[in-house]
Amino acid sequence: MGRFVSLAILLLCCQASDPVAEYRDEAMKKWGEDIRQLEKLDATEKDPEHALLFIGSSSIRLWETIAEDMAPWPVIRRGYGGARFSDLAVFIRRLVDPHQFDALVIFVANDIRGREDDKTPAEVLRLARYCVDEVRKKHPSEPIFFIAITPTSSRFSVWDQIQEVNRLIADYCEKTDGLFFIDTARHYLDATGQPRDELFRDDKLHLNREGYRLWGRLIREAVGKVLHTVADSPGR
Repeated sequence: MGRFVSLAILLLCCQASDPVAEYRDEAMKKWGEDIRQLEKLDATEKDPEHALLFIGSSSIRLWETIAEDMAPWPVIRRGYGGARFSDLAVFIRRLVDPHQFDALVIFVANDIRGREDDKTPAEVLRLARYCVDEVRKKHPSEPIFFIAITPTSSRFSVWDQIQEVNRLIADYCEKTDGLFFIDTARHYLDATGQPRDELFRDDKLHLNREGYRLWGRLIREAVGKVLHTVADSPGR
């Protein structure tokens, strides 16, 4: 009995020293090579001045027109596959620390997909908060934007849970200096409250060209309001 108690205490201590320990091995096995490829870009590409750094899942990775859609801001794009907050939390410093930027923009949408291994909205919030804490170790004051998870037909069966994630992160941003929530979701719903499939690819999950144009406009507007204020603040 004592051996089991000691093991339990050891596990608790490990979790306390590494809050994402339970996700680390899976993240490394699944996405380690993708992150190494992004780090190769860091070694060969020079970051533009006053850039926006975009990190997150495949909607960022597939946004090939991001430079056009986000102009006049220059961008750094570091999206990968089907990113979840549980693996972004593992890789966050490797993705963010090498860069200088005026703002960080995060979009992650795969923690709740209607599967048995879905996380609870509360766990997604915990991981999002952890990501912010890690970013702040090197970038204490740059604005951080969270983009709302988009409603899609392919995952609309769990839209209630996804909405709760959006609500929790929006509330967290509202109560935390330097964090901002970009509420895009309503723009991707029609008058009956259903996803606008014409803004998505055939998979009814990823944005098409028109979907990205709308996304870019909404993100530009939100970022512009904040960066204009930051640029006018004392000391800049």
